[in-house]
Amino acid sequence: MWWGSIVGFGEYHYKYDSGREGDAAAAAFAARKAATTVYVSDGVAAHSDLLEQLGPHTVGVGCIYLKDLTAIDLTILETIVARSYATLTAGTYTNRARDGSES
Repeated sequence: MWWGSIVGFGEYHYKYDSGREGDAAAAAFAARKAATTVYVSDGVAAHSDLLEQLGPHTVGVGCIYLKDLTAIDLTILETIVARSYATLTAGTYTNRARDGSES
């Protein structure tokens, strides 16, 4: 899947309490000038244990920003993405990334 400069893999269906629903990529990234962005739509808080081991990065609510891929532990990154993907594709994910947990 492509959304502008975002490359996504798989998909999950979300439905919020407000009634808003749709489909989104279950794993996604974007190679940007400032940093490579890895999207974890289940929220970075769900991966705080692994983020401590990742290496130099910054985060947003549902994004991990990596300025230097050679400076991070790619095995840890793979685990974060795989865990997020598994969470999102296990069923309807109803929370927003800022909630950081499945309901």
